[in-house]
Amino acid sequence: MLKQESDLGHIPSGCAISGIFNRKGKRIDGTKIIKSIALMHDRSNGLGGGFAAYGIYPRYKDYYAFHVMLDDEEAKEQLEDYLTQYFVVEKDEKIPTRKTANIGKAPLLWRYFVRVGERNFADDSADEEDHVVRHVMHVNSNVAGAYISSSGKNMGGFKGVGYPEDIAHYFKLEDYNAYLWTAHGRFPTNTPGWWGGAHPMALLDWSVVHNGEISSYGINKRYLEMFGYKMELMTDTEVIAYLFDLLVRRHKLPIRVATAALAPPFWKDIDAMPEAERQAYTALRMVYSGALMNGPFSILVGFKGGVIGLNDRIKLRPMIAAEKDDFLYMSSEEAGIRIIEPEPDKVWAPKAGTPVIGLLEEEV
Repeated sequence: MLKQESDLGHIPSGCAISGIFNRKGKRIDGTKIIKSIALMHDRSNGLGGGFAAYGIYPRYKDYYAFHVMLDDEEAKEQLEDYLTQYFVVEKDEKIPTRKTANIGKAPLLWRYFVRVGERNFADDSADEEDHVVRHVMHVNSNVAGAYISSSGKNMGGFKGVGYPEDIAHYFKLEDYNAYLWTAHGRFPTNTPGWWGGAHPMALLDWSVVHNGEISSYGINKRYLEMFGYKMELMTDTEVIAYLFDLLVRRHKLPIRVATAALAPPFWKDIDAMPEAERQAYTALRMVYSGALMNGPFSILVGFKGGVIGLNDRIKLRPMIAAEKDDFLYMSSEEAGIRIIEPEPDKVWAPKAGTPVIGLLEEEV
């Protein structure tokens, strides 16, 4: 899908991330998240920008929303032949876009609202979400010219080659209303800048925007492949979304335990812990050694119940968090928050390896 190699060198803190979350489920349009990420324009280089938005499809909230990039009509026909075998397609349509000066040639962008019917499900996995994951992986690996870029319920990812504010204009994101927005401005260094490789990386309702580099990508990739995941997007960030799906959805780990597996304390710190805590962290590191993420990173992980912010174990990439009433903000820079919330109730820099977790209130 329109790959474009980057020949630009590393910059110390390249890429920008930003997120806005409302604990009460109040939906806001895309204006604020666009303003926040646009302020950090110089952290990216125009080879990738994107947004994830939750709560945007209330009319089809019980359907999986497949956002798809397609090379041409032939790829679209092949994709639809495949989808109708394994899903009931309730509605499909072109994703609305508009001409944007700084956005070049784009793939064909389509969305499908699908459900798993009894006929589709009879001889397949016993779990509906596993069914979706299996077939999303199959499409992205085997249907030439087709890539499902997001596949969750009542959410969607919008991304491409360009600066994030231009991607937002292209996709008309001011017309969408969401209780959680995340955004990314990409500065690709050791992986291609292309439409599919832009962030967010998404699977089911998980979405990830990432500043940094996962130097443990090879180990994480091999670990995930043992559980049936396939890495096809030529970017290290892809493993993060799949690791959260594996640890939280499939292995049922609480979010704090999952983040402790992904960014655990160092052994010297574990050895100094009280006995019970030391045993727990030792077991976690041994069982999930293949899931440990090394390298510099700050990430925002969206999911249907909220948002997670997480830094690497020595905080080699910046992240600031803030709260104002029912809103939680996270950004690469404090300025990215204050431009949309000048007087937050609280502002802090999360500690290395310590997650910031925002959850929808129970009644929501």
